[in-house]
Amino acid sequence: MTTDTAHIAWNAAWATEEGRAAWETPAPQVVDALTAAKLSGAVSALDVGCGVGRHALAMAQLGFETTALDASDNGLEMLRGRAGALGVSVNTRQGMMTALPFADAAFDFTLSWNVIYHGDPLVVHKTAAELTRVTKPGGRMLITMLSKRRHDYGRGVEVAKDTFVQPGAPGDKSHPHFFVGAADLLALFPGFETLSLVDNEGAKSGTWHFEFLATRVG
Repeated sequence: MTTDTAHIAWNAAWATEEGRAAWETPAPQVVDALTAAKLSGAVSALDVGCGVGRHALAMAQLGFETTALDASDNGLEMLRGRAGALGVSVNTRQGMMTALPFADAAFDFTLSWNVIYHGDPLVVHKTAAELTRVTKPGGRMLITMLSKRRHDYGRGVEVAKDTFVQPGAPGDKSHPHFFVGAADLLALFPGFETLSLVDNEGAKSGTWHFEFLATRVG
C-alpha cells in the first residue's frame, strides 16, 4: 500500500486562496535558524515539501542558493510566481521526499517543516535517510515531527505502528500521519548531533509537534 499520499490533498489546497491562506508566512523559528546558518557561512539551502514556498522565499531573500522540492505542481507553480514577483531565484523541483533528486552532501542547510510525518514508518525512515544523505557534513537540518502528546494521536485507524488515518476527515487527515516520541525522533537521525529539540504546542490546544535542529556529523 502506498502511504505517502498526502500531497494529493495539499495539491488541491494550494489551488485555492483559502487553502493557501495559512501557509504563506514563514515560521519565525525557521527564519531564526536560517539567519544563524547564514551567519555561520552556509551558502546552499533545500526546502523539502515547500508547499507554496513561504520558507523557500525566506531562504532566497536571505541570500541562500535556494532549491525547493514538492510533490505538488500547484504549490510549485505558486512559488515560481511569487519568486518572480519578488525578484529572487529559487530552483524548483517536483519529486517525492523519499527519493530526493540531488547529489550526496549537496546542501549546507536542509529544511522539512510540517512534512515528513505524512506516511508510515517506512516512508519516514526513507525520508530521514534522504535528508541525511543530501546534507553536508557540518551542515544543519531543521525538521518537525508530530508528537505522541498531540491530541489526535491514536485517533482513527492505525494502519501501521504509530501511523493513523482518519477516514472521511477533511484535508490531509484521511492520509497517513506518523507520530513519535523524542527517542523515536532521535533514532531516525543517528547521523546528526542535536542543537535543539523542543516539543512545542501550536497555536491550537493539543497540537504538539517536535522541532528538531541538528548538525550533520561525519
